[in-house]
Amino acid sequence: MKHWRIDDVRWERFDRSKLDPSLVAIVKAAAMVERNGTDYGIYLNRVFHDDPAFQRAADNWSAEEVQHGDALGRWAMLADPSWDYQDAFRRYQQGYHLPLLAAESSVRGSRTGELIARCIVESGTSSYYSALADATEEPVLKDICKLIAADEFRHFKLFYDHMRRYLQREKISLARRLMIALGRVGESEDDELAYAFYCGNDTPGVPYDHDRCIAAYMSRAMSAYRYRHLERGIGMILKSVGLPPRGRFSDMVVNLAWRFMQRRRRRFVRAAAAA
Repeated sequence: MKHWRIDDVRWERFDRSKLDPSLVAIVKAAAMVERNGTDYGIYLNRVFHDDPAFQRAADNWSAEEVQHGDALGRWAMLADPSWDYQDAFRRYQQGYHLPLLAAESSVRGSRTGELIARCIVESGTSSYYSALADATEEPVLKDICKLIAADEFRHFKLFYDHMRRYLQREKISLARRLMIALGRVGESEDDELAYAFYCGNDTPGVPYDHDRCIAAYMSRAMSAYRYRHLERGIGMILKSVGLPPRGRFSDMVVNLAWRFMQRRRRRFVRAAAAA
């Protein structure tokens, strides 16, 4: 059951004078990725083929992800009336195919691993949309991002609760859980986001260049983050793998992650400027 509907958004409050072009560009990309939630729902239904309770939860999750994409796409068309969300998404679907879609079992090696990976994604998206909500002055985008962030926090709890259930059966080690989490974090720079930025912002006929597109996306997205956003996301990641989300250890991890993010952001900014 959805917690909100697109028509609940007060679209009449849209204020063009408060647009930030750099945020418009990454919102277009985010709309592509979120709208692709249907494919992830199909994959999760295959992985959990004999768990109808989880399948129902995954179907609801998928529907909410699609709504996120549609809300972001509608806002981006207000921000840029020349942009066609549906056409951009068709290009995205034609050019990017979810590498998991043909799998009949989890590519993470276990159902627990799959659910940990989903927790990592929700940790990232909840902190990301919180960061966008704080970064923008445009009231409609701020409201949409807050609504999406709240959904993503609920999604984290959904996957976390099911992960704990499966962990009791599969009992995978802490080391394995850490490897899955780190691996999923590393996938944030793959073609999913880069190609979404390309379809959302480049005109047809412009060649796709992964390095150029991921630099353009990441330089903008990372600039929206503040320390508190990363702190909350890291706490959720640590909780996912069974480590304390608060305390001296988590403080050290957040500090290291923040410094690493800032170095990566500067590198992406330089790469984007050079491109």
